[in-house]
Amino acid sequence: SLVWAASPGMLFGKTRDRSLYPLDLSWAFGYNSSLAVHSLMDGEDWVLLYVSSHTVVIHDIGRNKKFHLQGHTNVISCLCVSEDKRWVATADRGPDALIMVWDSYSGVPVRIIFESHSEDGVCAVAISRDSKYLVTISAATVQKVCVWRWTLPTEKPICSIELKPEFGHQDYVIFNPQNPHEFVSNSKTQVIFYLWVRQSQLWHKNNAWLLSPQTFKCLVGQFSQSVFHFNNTQALTGTSAGNLVVWDTDNARTLPEELPPKPHGITATKVVTMQKESLTVLQVLESCIVTGDVKGQVKFYDGELRLLANYSHDKVGPIQSISFSTILRGPPGHLRGSSCPFLTSWSDSSNSVSLTLNRNFILSTSDATMFHVATDSTNFEKIMQEAKKAVHAIACHPQEPLVAVGSHCGLLKVWEYKQTQYLVSRIFTEAGIQCLSYDPEGCFLAAGFTDGSVHILDAISLQSICEEFQFSQAPVTHISFSHDSKYLATADETYSVIVYKRVLQNGSRCWEHLAGLDSHYKPIRTLLFGVHSDSNEPRLLSLGEDRQLVEYDLNSSIKDHLVVTHRARLEQAAVPLCLTWYPQLSTESFLLTANNCYKMKLYNTTTKVCRKTLLGPTYGSPLEKIQILPRTSSADPQQHYLVFITKDKVGLQMLPVDGNPHKSSAFICHPDGASNFAISYDGRYIFTAGGKERTFMKWKVNLPALDAAAFLGGEDLIPFYNLLDGGREGKFFRELEDYFYYVQLCRQGIDTLERRQVSTHIPLEEIPSVMRAIGFYPSEEEIEEMINEVKFSKYAETGEEVTKIDLGDFIKLYTNHRPALGLSMKTIQRAFQVLGYDNKKGDKVIDRGDFLSLLQCRGEQMTEDELAECLTTLLGRRPRKGGSELDTCDATGAAALTEEEIPAEITAEIFVADILGLPIAE
Repeated sequence: SLVWAASPGMLFGKTRDRSLYPLDLSWAFGYNSSLAVHSLMDGEDWVLLYVSSHTVVIHDIGRNKKFHLQGHTNVISCLCVSEDKRWVATADRGPDALIMVWDSYSGVPVRIIFESHSEDGVCAVAISRDSKYLVTISAATVQKVCVWRWTLPTEKPICSIELKPEFGHQDYVIFNPQNPHEFVSNSKTQVIFYLWVRQSQLWHKNNAWLLSPQTFKCLVGQFSQSVFHFNNTQALTGTSAGNLVVWDTDNARTLPEELPPKPHGITATKVVTMQKESLTVLQVLESCIVTGDVKGQVKFYDGELRLLANYSHDKVGPIQSISFSTILRGPPGHLRGSSCPFLTSWSDSSNSVSLTLNRNFILSTSDATMFHVATDSTNFEKIMQEAKKAVHAIACHPQEPLVAVGSHCGLLKVWEYKQTQYLVSRIFTEAGIQCLSYDPEGCFLAAGFTDGSVHILDAISLQSICEEFQFSQAPVTHISFSHDSKYLATADETYSVIVYKRVLQNGSRCWEHLAGLDSHYKPIRTLLFGVHSDSNEPRLLSLGEDRQLVEYDLNSSIKDHLVVTHRARLEQAAVPLCLTWYPQLSTESFLLTANNCYKMKLYNTTTKVCRKTLLGPTYGSPLEKIQILPRTSSADPQQHYLVFITKDKVGLQMLPVDGNPHKSSAFICHPDGASNFAISYDGRYIFTAGGKERTFMKWKVNLPALDAAAFLGGEDLIPFYNLLDGGREGKFFRELEDYFYYVQLCRQGIDTLERRQVSTHIPLEEIPSVMRAIGFYPSEEEIEEMINEVKFSKYAETGEEVTKIDLGDFIKLYTNHRPALGLSMKTIQRAFQVLGYDNKKGDKVIDRGDFLSLLQCRGEQMTEDELAECLTTLLGRRPRKGGSELDTCDATGAAALTEEEIPAEITAEIFVADILGLPIAE
């Protein structure tokens, strides 16, 4: 097996083929600086292990290679590494949380524990020195501590115990290196010692009492990390006040055959003041105690807590983790009498101390920087500096393999992404970077900031080419150049669109403010430039959550006056979330939108009329952003693809969009939220930004894999049959056929004795009746869109209208227009939350009279006759032949007719069960 034959360093020895997937994670940029960074190899090869979002990264610094351990669906919350650096244990927090153990030599997951802490996942994990046991602490309010023998194929822990909430939130745990049956955990205020012997026997052994200033007549501070002393009789806990709490046991820790009636006593005997600065890291290395603090200092102490060495540098921030090499260096001759500004040290005759100080180590800081520290030369070498705040801004160069990334900490970096080489960076101290865009020629890079400012930079040096613009009063959310670079447009969080126009200043290109407009009253989702087909002039559109698509007349706009050409409402109930230009696949030009109901719609670019509604990708959350993939030189020139991101996934969709679910594929990219993406100019790579995860990912595109998946999903109607309940052979399809032919009988007359003309088509005006008969109840606007979609489906090519529809096209129409997730009780309850009021019982209700008035006066208004017919049919009554039973022209007539059947106060449950007659799921 791969694990049996694995050896250190073999992970990067061969290229692994991942061509089975449409998207393959090629490189993870950035890392979770709140978790530890581990040194797996040192010497000529520096190999580090760290976490980037939901991925474990093994990074060979010298060869500039990465190997990604993928398996978690949530952001990894904790990790640990075995003593020999081979076994890596990771755990996450969130739905379906996992505990995974990896072989770092081969990259193979050797153990996966499902449903370990199903409530909220895991917040702390540790592995014993003999690598046989894991201990995990849940992240729930009532925490659970579990011990696992991970080498055995069992889903149950050896033993477990629940902790009292008054112990505080335990977020750190470590085994006793000399006794795998003992471990310690701590919260900010409590330290707990544990002892376990066999299955179901786990005790926490201390009184878990709070150390107050009165206990030792000094400020103790909040606890950070705890360790067992190498003398096997004490333990230590570091604090935010720069102290070490010393814990003593009343006897040596030997493993009994069973738990004693009373656990060993653990007592805090003293508090040792080590320094003024807060201690963030505490470790035991052979016969040394090692500390790290918020000032970036690493100090070595002997067993009596006497200082041996001090490593520091003014460029090092608060230390998050320290990881030592397993390779020993030569004698540290610099320790005596050294005048090096980085090192203050004392000598010790102990050989073990000498060995300890011969180990190089990796420092990681809470401000997302890594250093390699060589103890023999006291050299602090910066390995990596990444974003320490959210990453939302990302843009690809239009002609070169360059990607620019900006973060809220003001860091702007440019990478060459084919060889993954960092090129240049700039730090803006005034505000964070929210969005980026290259101009079409790749000469300039425009940046929008969180303070509302806009900077235009040289694309190579990142230096400003003109004064910054400050015309937004809120963070700039979108920024884009026109195709000819004549215009630059921005949108901000105050729902304003601002346009800048290119001018010449001293013979060089620059931009000046043209005009702005508060175009929307809800957040702007897309700001999109296009080209007028008849004049090649720029065209600008904005789409907002207010359902408004606004087009601007740039040629007619003058200083401080932005002219609107057209304003259209795109949706009736759904919220449009993104917009892009659809490829010219026919004689008609379209805009493509995606909404929060998993629907994609095609709108005519001139009239803004909806021409087609289609089922979009359904991967747990709606599409947040879409963009057409540039065609590669090797791709089929007739085939186009769409790139999209959802809340946490990135995916590809084959075009034309037709509702076939097999023509799309998606992968988890950022479990805590994908905020943006960019595509390389050649369409070979996609870059996704992780927002608050402070990471971004490079994904390699493999289009043949998506083509193969679509082919295997079936051709023609096969994918759409599978979308029906029961499929092609199911009861639902047979009922649909019956309704389809029953319509033909009704059109020809039920009682006629003439010969029937059986057809495979029905008239378009019968579409609503069949839709309602099979359980889909479209609004009048949706009915009009469905009929027009079929009627004008061939008009652009033939100039003729379609007047009938066959069963196959009807199935496509049904699967594309019906609610993607079915009729939800939550949707009706939300409507009652908005329209209703709280009754005496605290239930949200609508008054009966208000209910009838709303149906007649709001939305798609019903007439008195329509309302009477609907209610009497739903409630099992029939109106008099020849007209309605209602004698008045207002809602009171309907109320009188239904007074007995409809209660005075209507809840959502009464409306669904008693009025509509629909079942309510448990």
